[in-house]
Amino acid sequence: MTFDDYQRLKFERRERVLWVTIDAGPMNAVDFGLHEELAKVFYDVQTDEGSDLIVLTGAGRAFCAGGDMGWFQEMIDDPAKFRSITVDAKRIVNGLLEMEKPIVCRLNGAAAGLGASIALLCDVIIADERAKIGDPHVKVGLVAGDGGAVIWPQLIGFARAKEMLLTGDMLHASDAAAMGLINYAVPASELDAKINEMVNKILNNPRWAVRWTKTSVNLVLRDIANKVMDAAIAYEISSNSTHDRQEAVSAFVDKRTPNFTGK
Repeated sequence: MTFDDYQRLKFERRERVLWVTIDAGPMNAVDFGLHEELAKVFYDVQTDEGSDLIVLTGAGRAFCAGGDMGWFQEMIDDPAKFRSITVDAKRIVNGLLEMEKPIVCRLNGAAAGLGASIALLCDVIIADERAKIGDPHVKVGLVAGDGGAVIWPQLIGFARAKEMLLTGDMLHASDAAAMGLINYAVPASELDAKINEMVNKILNNPRWAVRWTKTSVNLVLRDIANKVMDAAIAYEISSNSTHDRQEAVSAFVDKRTPNFTGK
């Protein structure tokens, strides 16, 4: 398979490993184009006959730092545009959970919001210890509807997950590893060596045993996603129309403290 129609994702083959790199600007922020590509890429790589394992990473200093503020404002101004992305929002989560091939996240930098969901829905997450990860949807006036409500509680339990989702705080990778949110946090100089070690360990096992073991484990997560995603996205759409949502985006753009009123 070729991936010539992708603009914001880059692809590199390294024998039976396909590296997918989010390459969408300085912080790899999500806009309509990247969101659309993320909704189909995990289905496309599953059918790619030239690979047995996927490594997902980001270009530059970020993995994927959440939504682009211009994109956010467009969807506030025209709520129909927000509604139009909901099918793709579910496809991103489902694509990751339904893919049989193992996927290793190379967390090279900040992962926030949808970026964090994508990282955490991978099978093994290995981070540069300087990276930060979190789901600050609430800080920008939104419900964590694009996967955060699905995966965080399964990884670190409901008490810690609710703390992180309700505060919107970002975690240092070392703290994320210590609490079991991600697998490893290593010095930047050791990141690729650790990635290669993990990739080789997985690839040295029989292909179908690996794929179907992953599929079996993910059945529970798929069931949870089916129960949670529709409601979570509906709440997120509703939160997009609040006064505080506009205030959060305006304050971020203006680099000032927001004045939330509860409206």
